[in-house]
Parts: sequence; structure tokens; C-alpha cells
Amino acid sequence: MKLAEALALRADATRRVEQLRVRIVGNARYQEGEEPAEDAQALLTEVNTVLDELEALIRQINRTNAAAHIAEDGTITDALAHRDVLRVRHAVVTAAADAAAGRSQRGPGVPVPGRQLRSELKMLAALPVAQLRAQADALAREIRELDVRIQRANWEVDLLD
Repeated sequence: MKLAEALALRADATRRVEQLRVRIVGNARYQEGEEPAEDAQALLTEVNTVLDELEALIRQINRTNAAAHIAEDGTITDALAHRDVLRVRHAVVTAAADAAAGRSQRGPGVPVPGRQLRSELKMLAALPVAQLRAQADALAREIRELDVRIQRANWEVDLLD
């Protein structure tokens, strides 16, 4: 099985656990004189089986990510960590650019005027907005390129036992 297939199975199992959780909670109590729509105990047994399968799958995925190498990015685990940091860095740079442009206080896309009356002090940008936007664009491009390399590796690498 390829790593990408295991990742899809993990996503399916995670969704299944959430669906079972909702059904368990909905059937954990019932009104006297009526029967619950489903057997909550049977659902608990089923969710435990799915969780055991999920745990085994996660272990295999983690072992594979730690062992499989992507050319210039090190292991898949290294690439995933780098992508996570790039995403945070992109969010910070974008927020800084928005704040310097005066867009953060009133919501996205709504500029805050430099001043409304001549008697008010004018607000000035403390950061270079254009430079920050260019940096954010470069980070977004780097994230996309890294994502492609990770996805490619996911379809090329076999899942370890």
C-alpha cells in the first residue's frame, strides 16, 4: 500500500470515529418507556475497533514518514515540519502587512483611513507593506512547491509495516 492510500484511510477512519461519537452521544440517554434509536454500547464497541485500526495506521504512517526521504527536504517528517513553520510564517507576514496597510482593525479588505478629521493624527505604516506582500507571496509559493514534493512522495513511497 502506498503512503497516500494510508493517509486517505486515516482520514476516513477519523471521520468514522467522529460520526460514531455523535451517534453514541445521541443515544447515551433515552426517555423512560422508549427505546434508544441505536445501541450505544454496540456503538462504543465499534468505535473502539475503529480507533485500534486508526492507531495502527498512524503508527505505520509515522514510521514511514520518519524513514522516507524527499530529495532536498530530508525525511517526509522534516518536510512536514518545515511546511508547518512556513504556514505560520506566512500567516504572520500576511497579518503584519495587513496591519501596516491599515486593514486589520475593521476586518479583511476594509482599509482604516489615515485620519477622518484634519485634527486627528495621521496613522503611518511602521512596516514596508509592499515588501511584506512580496515576502508573503514568496512564502506561499514555497509552501505550494513543498506540498507538491510531499504529495509526490506520498504516492511513490510504500507504507512500512
